[in-house]
Amino acid sequence: MNFYYKKYIPYLFLLPALILLALFFFLPFIQTFVISLKNYSFDIYNPYWCGFENYRILFKSKEFYTTIFNTFLFLLLVVPFLSVFPLVVAIFINQKIKGISLYKILIYLPVVVSLVVVAIAFKWLYTQEGILNYILHLAGISPVGWLTDTKFAMLSVAIVTIYKGVGYYMMIYLASLIGVPKDLYEAADIDGANEFFKHLTVTIPHIMPTIALVVTISSISALKVFTEIYVMTKGGPLNSTKTIVYYIYERAFENLDLSMASCASVVLLAVIFIFSLINIVFFEKKRYNL
Repeated sequence: MNFYYKKYIPYLFLLPALILLALFFFLPFIQTFVISLKNYSFDIYNPYWCGFENYRILFKSKEFYTTIFNTFLFLLLVVPFLSVFPLVVAIFINQKIKGISLYKILIYLPVVVSLVVVAIAFKWLYTQEGILNYILHLAGISPVGWLTDTKFAMLSVAIVTIYKGVGYYMMIYLASLIGVPKDLYEAADIDGANEFFKHLTVTIPHIMPTIALVVTISSISALKVFTEIYVMTKGGPLNSTKTIVYYIYERAFENLDLSMASCASVVLLAVIFIFSLINIVFFEKKRYNL
């Protein structure tokens, strides 16, 4: 009889997490989905049921497809760099060199600073009379509209995200590098492998789950980018930096179009879910026997 009850004990430990998920994820998602099936255009307090008509309107909107394109463009600018460069930094930082603690602090420092503060600081750097254009002027190059030119605005915002995230992902990689067996590096030295091939054949295969984690986290963060856009560009110029989360904010809080904002939120959740499945299939299929 005691054995019968013992098998349910692990579920009791999971119960608090399940309650939190229900309160802060499942219930809000259900409410958002229900709102997306209503029309708030005529009366925000008394909406009427319209089914999937809002989704039909959303997927016919050119502005929505522009935000989707901008979101994936931002993802392509940010994720490859945040997946590779912090790993390179972590490998160098993991060596026995003098003053290593100071280097770790300096690289991690941007993570501690508020994202709003970092965005405002970069906005000052990017102004027409900012230090970046001053340096270009000294070099005899015409000033660049970092945040006012559609060719540079998205890249300028992406640089802020990269600057803020390098230290964070570096620490994740450092924690994983500690677990790589040292004798494998010694065997690679005996085989005559140089530093590049040692890390290619030993380090990367052992920390592949961590690489998958970094790719997934950075991808989800890129898909949900908002603060940098809000502080620096407000989606401009000419909607060139308007991402899906900023589109949701604009529709909900500036236009009071709750139904369209909810539709876009459901679509965003679906996209993030697909990215999570891709991570499981391509990076962790052995763990899940796929």
